[in-house]
Amino acid sequence: MDIERRGENSPSGATRPGIEQTTEILLCLSPAEVANLKEGINFVRNKSTGKDYILYKSKSHLRACKNMCKHQGGLFIKDIEDLDGRSVRCTKHNWKLDVSTMKYINPPGSFCQDELVVEKNEENGLLFLELNPPNPWDSEPRSPEDLAFGEVQITYLTHACMDLRLGDKRMVFDPWLIGPAFARGWWLLHEPPSDWLERLYQADLIYISHMHSDHLSYPTLKKVAGRRPDIPIYVGNTERPVFWNLKRSGVQLTNINVVPFGIWQQVDKNLRFMILMDGVHPEMDTCIIVEYKGHKILNTVDCTRPNGGRLPMKVDLMMSDFAGGASGFPMTFSGGKFTEEWKAQFIKTERKKLLNYKARLVKDLQPRIYCPFAGYFVESHPSDKYIKETNIKNDPNELNNLIKKNSDVLTWTPRPGATLDLGRMLKDPTDRKGIIEPPEGTKIYKDSWDFGPYLRILNAAVGDEIFRHSCWIKEYFTWAGFKDYNLVVRMIETDEDFNPFPGGYDYLVDFLDLSFPKERPSREHPYEEGSVLNPPNTSASTASPTPKIHRSCPDLAQLPPTLPSFRFTRVNHLLDIITWISKSLIRSRVDVIRHVVKHGLLWDDLYIGFQTRLQRDPDVYHHLFWNHFQIKLPLTPPNWKSFLMYCG
Repeated sequence: MDIERRGENSPSGATRPGIEQTTEILLCLSPAEVANLKEGINFVRNKSTGKDYILYKSKSHLRACKNMCKHQGGLFIKDIEDLDGRSVRCTKHNWKLDVSTMKYINPPGSFCQDELVVEKNEENGLLFLELNPPNPWDSEPRSPEDLAFGEVQITYLTHACMDLRLGDKRMVFDPWLIGPAFARGWWLLHEPPSDWLERLYQADLIYISHMHSDHLSYPTLKKVAGRRPDIPIYVGNTERPVFWNLKRSGVQLTNINVVPFGIWQQVDKNLRFMILMDGVHPEMDTCIIVEYKGHKILNTVDCTRPNGGRLPMKVDLMMSDFAGGASGFPMTFSGGKFTEEWKAQFIKTERKKLLNYKARLVKDLQPRIYCPFAGYFVESHPSDKYIKETNIKNDPNELNNLIKKNSDVLTWTPRPGATLDLGRMLKDPTDRKGIIEPPEGTKIYKDSWDFGPYLRILNAAVGDEIFRHSCWIKEYFTWAGFKDYNLVVRMIETDEDFNPFPGGYDYLVDFLDLSFPKERPSREHPYEEGSVLNPPNTSASTASPTPKIHRSCPDLAQLPPTLPSFRFTRVNHLLDIITWISKSLIRSRVDVIRHVVKHGLLWDDLYIGFQTRLQRDPDVYHHLFWNHFQIKLPLTPPNWKSFLMYCG
């Protein structure tokens, strides 16, 4: 299994030039405006561009940033709870930024804000400067050539998977065409065309944007590898390798190419592509520009802020996610403000914000054609009925209608097997042959899913010999390597309905010193706890439950007799990690958690896959904890063979 790092070499071996840095003036304040700045926080605007900025003034220095939350692009306002005059609050999700340090204080330990350079000009005014590389896609520019009808065809297969015919080459994006994603939480909404596998066999290259299993689908790639193990696959050079788990997946792929960001990769004389990083999650997420005969296709996939917000304008085709709902928040939360009414209103508001954001982005970038995709999944397993009913997603037609109201951009709502002929659409958008829909009677939506084989894989971990020895807990969390953080987590293994799993484990982990105490430490600390809760479609009891020990563990002879009331957060299958973050709870199903533990997998299966239930009070997200278990776990799993020799 070969994974090749190409450096700055293109697929054909040609070397591309590097990217040099440039400086952009975002705002200029006159001497009079500078004189009116107050000590502390100042909100300022560039009247010519309408862009907003924040400047923090102290006796010793000036600091500035864009007025844009790094989480999801919300606008900051004054934080009325801040008595020191140093923090601002995001209007979207109440994230808080200490502008004096440019560090986020809610959630603690999360991002640092990208800071602008503040310089005085010759007139004693102030300049706000942003250091950027030049737009890398502008290197070696090509003028668009005329396209023959049928020369460039884009066929939608399902979710984020597109089949691109580009002259005599075929390129496929993110093939997830069978099986679940995120353990068993996500399933395909659309029925892929019957010839999907043959299409993949014929591909000249595959682009996989990131490691999440709705984009990197090992069940799908296993099918492809059966005939074409050497099919060329291209991924970005992310901090967490996209194919970090390839060897243990059992999938035999021998031609995986890791390419640098912002460098054109030449496929043939007419076709090239460039992979770009996400500005918010550069350690794992990417997007891509494909160019054929000077015509650009931009696919931002799941990126929160693709390429830090700098994207090419007036591309021929742009595609992006749109749906929302790729998170357990707030569906899997309960307690406190998390009533069904609050959750419904929050989801409605957030989905509307997302639609407006996507519509504004499309209006700003002015592509010729826009296609919403990468959001066509469904929580189809019967045990996730509540999530399916609560997790309302955006309608692509609603987004496209909003775009058409505010711009002249053409829109395409894809159906499985539908093909867009780019040459026809660019010449005449009214050409009926510009978009060929699947034949009448073609099945569009899936109505059955083959749950059995995939659930059996998860269930196989439940009875594994590892879990006969309670010391697996210490072994696992020592391997995970997360410590020196003031957080106590209670974890409870549960059955399908989030009731305690018979014979399952129920234990505490203190991440300050990575110990496993019998009861909660007496010091002040955030506390995450697992416990039995009511089903998510009923009101959680406010009574303090009495936890039970389902299997004795080292140093876990007893747990506190009562626990505070709590609120819910995210759904995950067979393990109850009830996390009290200052009174916070996570529950997860036993088959999923043991599968994750045994194979050293990331906790996305638990967190994004709706396989946990959470409550937390105060309502604080522990970014460092979740970021570690979702992105930063070791690349190799625990050595369970050695563990069994020692423990057995």
